[in-house]
Amino acid sequence: MGTALVTGASAGLGLEFAWQLATARHDVVLVARDEERLTRLARQLEAAAGVRAEVLVADLSDRADVERVAERLRSPQRPVGLLVNNAGYGLNQEFVDGDVRAEEVALDVMVRAVMVLSRAAAGAMVPRGRGAILNVGSIAALMASGTYSAHKAWVRTFTESLAVELRGTGVTATVVNPGFTHTEFHERGRIDMSAMPDAVWLNAEDVVAAALADVRRGAVISTPSLRYKAVSAIARLAPRGAVRSVGRYRRPLDEPAAD
Repeated sequence: MGTALVTGASAGLGLEFAWQLATARHDVVLVARDEERLTRLARQLEAAAGVRAEVLVADLSDRADVERVAERLRSPQRPVGLLVNNAGYGLNQEFVDGDVRAEEVALDVMVRAVMVLSRAAAGAMVPRGRGAILNVGSIAALMASGTYSAHKAWVRTFTESLAVELRGTGVTATVVNPGFTHTEFHERGRIDMSAMPDAVWLNAEDVVAAALADVRRGAVISTPSLRYKAVSAIARLAPRGAVRSVGRYRRPLDEPAAD
């Protein structure tokens, strides 16, 4: 069934991607910083699905580590048929008063690494005439909520541009744009989501299943769930002033509300 490489595979959507790909009989290359989590996951996948699970420990904010992952994607002896650029996180700070170094690290992980790894994957896939690149974006790409929105807007436009360039090669590019999804994402980012109603939340299993189905049919834009398809349509058609009016900074969990 081929091999899939998943970044950010130790938690959240990346973990779900690893499980669904393995149970579909794909060998997997698991990329993340946490070696203990990756090793445990690899053993579980091999035992449960009977596939090969390779561990590649890498910090995608580190250029040398990104190059090691890129080299794995370029390997002609062990070809990768699907790249899932999933690694990312919420940087819960205001830009003007925040830590600019933290902003640079987030940019490295969610923009530069996506570009470098997509280039490595496409460069190996195009000569073979087959393959797929799946970039995890967000509905936030259409909003105005901090630099995370900016990062995901880049991912969305980059993926669309890559899809145009790859047309006719047998290689596809897809960007999945989930809305609020039950994972560790908000907890790890210390983002207070307690005011969000249950109706806005998606399940990771459904998001990943929809994304992989869209990859299989060659879709460029994947927006899981009817509710977020509607949100996406409204955000694209609404005046940008209206979109900006609902953009906001989310208070960290340990930061008190203003009086």
